[in-house]
Amino acid sequence: MPSPARPGSRLPAAVVGTGAIVTGSHLPALTALRERVELVAAVDVDQDRLDGFRAQAADAGFADVSVHTDLTAMLEEARPDLVLIGTPPVFHREQTVAALKAGAWVLCEKPLTLSLAEYDEIAAAEEASGAYASVVFQHRYGSGAVHARELLAEGTLGRPLVAHCQTTWYRDAAYYEVPWRGRWASEGGGPVMGHGIHQYDLMLHLLGEWTEIRAMAARLVHDTESEDVSTALVRFESGALATVVNSVLSPDETSRIRIDCERATVELTHLYGHANDDWRYTPAPGAEPPPAPAADVPSSHTAQLTALLDAYDAGTRPPGSGRSARSTLEFAAALYKSAFTGATVTAGEIGPGDPFYAAMHGNHPDWSPKQ
Repeated sequence: MPSPARPGSRLPAAVVGTGAIVTGSHLPALTALRERVELVAAVDVDQDRLDGFRAQAADAGFADVSVHTDLTAMLEEARPDLVLIGTPPVFHREQTVAALKAGAWVLCEKPLTLSLAEYDEIAAAEEASGAYASVVFQHRYGSGAVHARELLAEGTLGRPLVAHCQTTWYRDAAYYEVPWRGRWASEGGGPVMGHGIHQYDLMLHLLGEWTEIRAMAARLVHDTESEDVSTALVRFESGALATVVNSVLSPDETSRIRIDCERATVELTHLYGHANDDWRYTPAPGAEPPPAPAADVPSSHTAQLTALLDAYDAGTRPPGSGRSARSTLEFAAALYKSAFTGATVTAGEIGPGDPFYAAMHGNHPDWSPKQ
């Protein structure tokens, strides 16, 4: 395991990819935490974009960022202890494994991998290197989510009974003109992998282990290899039942989680991020309202990076990695398997030898890429 950062030192970090997600989310997070982390390098295949990013980084206070068009060269020359990856999903496994082998911790955009088989390659690389790889699930972070999880775990709200998880967004044909979108080999799937994954990851984070899933998926509008809408019914280990909807066909866009418990309903309604005001608690008749969070910390890359740096300093596995991150990817694979085969899928059943372990389309004749 890499040694924790020395007190008072700044952790050297690099970014891989300098597109919108890195400039719009990762760079602001690094800037907000610049007393703890130093951006030392950036990688991109586009030299012009690299040069533009270097200027932005300088404006943010990172004056000595080296730029590279090759990841291996950057890892050898800059030797960062943390690598933040914001490239298209097809590159995530390879780039994450390379960074882990170099001894760096990783914070990678979702999905971390395109299949469970690829995820287990990353787990093996973690084991070999002692470093850790986390996936960006920023909706788990921030005071609203932390508070809701604590109330559920402590039993303050009573037993969870019924839940709804909704990612109903809208994407037009122009969105899918980007070559890697809507293709299994480059995106790993449709809204199950690229859009709804944030909301149902938060649902799983709040409700714990799921046990079985029954699902449907369809291509109703877009000419893509993957789906543009899916629905699912889920049973949790606690006995709670949930519905999940992932759509890119919905003009009235919203992201929503509702959990009805014995003593209260907790509901989150937002779009791309939440603060305390986006959470609502409705007590059951005769029940006391639950306490409010002590602070208001919005969900964000900054909140997740803070948690990762805390873990690095402590020398412990960071949140959003390991078994908890794999469970979310397994949920996606199980949703696809159920939707494409019509079978109920149980947690833990997809392993080596199962076609849905190697690819989210499971080589199903109606859904796998056409040769």
